[in-house]
Amino acid sequence: MAKNKQRLLSLDILRGITVAGMILVNNGYGESFEMLRHVEWNGMTPCDLVFPFFLFIMGVSTYLSLSKSGFRPSAPVVWKIIRRTVLLFVIGLAINWFDHAIWGDPLCFGHLRIWAVLQRIALSYGIVSVFVLLVNHKWIVPTIIALLVIYSAILIWGNGYAADSSNILARVDLSLFGYDHLYHKSPVDPEGLLGTISSVAHVLIGFYCGKLIKQRQSVKDKVLALFFLGAVLALGGYLLSYGLPLNKRIWSPSYVMVTCGMAASLLALLMTIIDIRGKKGWTTFFQVFGINPLFLYVASEFFAIFFGWLGVSSAVFDAIHSVISHPQTASLCYAVSFVLFNFLLGYILYRRRIYIKL
Repeated sequence: MAKNKQRLLSLDILRGITVAGMILVNNGYGESFEMLRHVEWNGMTPCDLVFPFFLFIMGVSTYLSLSKSGFRPSAPVVWKIIRRTVLLFVIGLAINWFDHAIWGDPLCFGHLRIWAVLQRIALSYGIVSVFVLLVNHKWIVPTIIALLVIYSAILIWGNGYAADSSNILARVDLSLFGYDHLYHKSPVDPEGLLGTISSVAHVLIGFYCGKLIKQRQSVKDKVLALFFLGAVLALGGYLLSYGLPLNKRIWSPSYVMVTCGMAASLLALLMTIIDIRGKKGWTTFFQVFGINPLFLYVASEFFAIFFGWLGVSSAVFDAIHSVISHPQTASLCYAVSFVLFNFLLGYILYRRRIYIKL
């Protein structure tokens, strides 16, 4: 049985499953199956699990990484956090810019979208990392509760579930950043500023799970702790959803609790299969994505834009659709082929033991 100091392969596999899932659901061409599309407003599909799972595992990884320095806010540690936060945010902006520039609009700064997935990751990571370096960890759970309560109050009193411009999340983003810099395919920007409150709580839950993993000596004890916490979070989140429905667009408190609970439970299951029972033969595919997660995600975003501009995406999809007439199945096959393309890129790095950290 693995000891506390041994690396848990299951962490890399969950991260890899999540990144591969993010690439899959982001790159369906044409009409995707409903389960591979984000829900329009309230509710949740399997597609709505991948991003929150990534934030959860980022919280776990943040604990394991910062614990190596004893959570001391030394200059090198703080600089690393600042550098990574800024780099992630800038890369996110660069992806948004590239999408305009490649189509002939390089001077798009007056209508460049500020927010996106990497920007949400950057802010959540940076805030949580600085917080856990400066604050006693006995305040982690109270802080999670306080953030979710405060955000719930904002949603309740700010019309946060309204699918229109009266929503406080939309009003805050509009007043601070302007219409031209926001996402326009939803009543609110799904990665907007106020939603960062609950995403920080989300990462802190992952951080707390990392603490549970680190402090338990045996893998069995880690698994039991994660299963218990996962069940409590998922059940609590579903009960809360009767008053505050699950909603990815606004990153609702119930959505935070349910998805963190499911992520903790899945991590516990993977620990049981991989780290306790030693069934690792199937893990290589996801390990490739798990050891270079952010690089492969960023690469997939740039390749998707580039292939769309070249006409490769439409050509490949048309070829698949000529063989598979069902549009949703053809879309899924295209998305799988795109995941496999990114896997080959990651596999080259994996074989050469190249680890690109952002």
